[in-house]
Amino acid sequence: MILANGLIRTLDPQVPTQRALAIAGELVAGGVGVHETALASPEVLDLGGRVVLPGFTDAHVHFPTWAMAQNEVNLDGCASLDEALERLRGVKLEGDRWLRGYGWRSGDWHPQREPTRQDLDPITGDTPAALIAKDYHSIWLNTAALAFAGGDLEVDGGVVERDEQGEPTGVLREEAAWRFKERYMVWPDDEYLDAMRMGVKLANSRGVTAVHDKDGWLGALRLWQQLDERGHLTLRVWQSIPHDKLDDAVSIGMRSGMGSSMLRLGYLKVFMDGTLGSQTAWMLDGSGVQITSGEELADIVRRGAEAGFPVGVHAIGDRANREALDAFEQTRDAWQPRGLRQRIEHCQLLAPDDLPRFAELGVTASVQFSHAPSDRDMADQFWAGKTDGAYAFRSLLDLGAVVVNGSDAPIEELDPLAGVRAGVRRSIDARPAWHPEQSLTVAQAFHATCVAPAWLARDERRRGTLLPGHAADLVVLDRDPWEDLDAKVVATMVAGRWVHNPPPWD
Repeated sequence: MILANGLIRTLDPQVPTQRALAIAGELVAGGVGVHETALASPEVLDLGGRVVLPGFTDAHVHFPTWAMAQNEVNLDGCASLDEALERLRGVKLEGDRWLRGYGWRSGDWHPQREPTRQDLDPITGDTPAALIAKDYHSIWLNTAALAFAGGDLEVDGGVVERDEQGEPTGVLREEAAWRFKERYMVWPDDEYLDAMRMGVKLANSRGVTAVHDKDGWLGALRLWQQLDERGHLTLRVWQSIPHDKLDDAVSIGMRSGMGSSMLRLGYLKVFMDGTLGSQTAWMLDGSGVQITSGEELADIVRRGAEAGFPVGVHAIGDRANREALDAFEQTRDAWQPRGLRQRIEHCQLLAPDDLPRFAELGVTASVQFSHAPSDRDMADQFWAGKTDGAYAFRSLLDLGAVVVNGSDAPIEELDPLAGVRAGVRRSIDARPAWHPEQSLTVAQAFHATCVAPAWLARDERRRGTLLPGHAADLVVLDRDPWEDLDAKVVATMVAGRWVHNPPPWD
């Protein structure tokens, strides 16, 4: 197949553009010139002036959770508690089936106040209700749902909000929320698989050809394997696994079948702290929630290095990021000689002295461009006077760090083009750019969405650019985003096969 009469942006600096692209089977055969498009070929596809880029990678997504959320009550964007409750009133309750929702953020509500189980009980009655916060680090339960725990709610690293009488309000944070979900909110595999099958199609429609999935805690690997066996896996998956499952990771990695072209086990996941929205980010001023200490992380990094696994560590607050960087620095002798590519997830607030350390240590900043304009109001409120070091994507790049971009879906929507626009514009509404000095160029934003994630997954010889011998994973856009950022996805190809909207196109 030859894709002709368009603009091919290879994202390779040596040959950044081509007039046409040849594809042989699952691979890119090479760029071809205008006069070469007449070569014998099974198919010459007229792009009609459209633009081709390497397929997009979402470098941080909770894919099964996001897929399931497509069928849950969406509370994102509610301006008040009353608006959230009104959305819930419109839901048809089905006996003892859980009422599930996501996306609420009390920091966006006016007037501001935390929700309680008493707010939910008149609407939900005896139907258990569990509503995940936008940052997925808090959960809002009604009395019927709380009853499942039988009062067993406290856990190290967790927060159980209580009223003046010492009774649980219905809001659990961090480890308390996660343990509740793991114990009492377990859904059948078939429900996940149905949601993921539709989710893969939706992701493909947005130009996504690969993901770095973070849902290892719920056993996502087995779900992906089942999806692959059923012939529904049309994007490449690099899967994380919780650090306390390292022995399982080693065992799985030794089995035949892993490390295939579509599904790979990649790295360990660790949490240092909470989030901005739940006010549990671990800060240098002493506030927030510490989930993992620097010493504990150093031990995890060493054990991971011995087994050949890099680490992706969640760090939001400036203290969490410093502790993570310190741990990577203290363990360089264990992981650098092995060529492991370490990463810190989010990197939302960095002290000035820590900004250059990412490049100095060779630690990748795995960030989400859409978080900056989405979180701006809360950051200005909770991190007043510190936001010069918040979501500092341009500073990290200028200092030489590798930056990869993801969505953190379902916290933000899984939509790479929306993320690129957020990174370049630093705004998602009519307001001026927030900290415009941190705005990215279009080239930087796409590099972080296509090229750098493939490198981080040690897949740069196969993906990320449209070079001869690389996988034919690509996206066709209706216009050139270098000229117009409001470009839209026309079609998506994975391994030489159209997985969204095959031609002919209007």
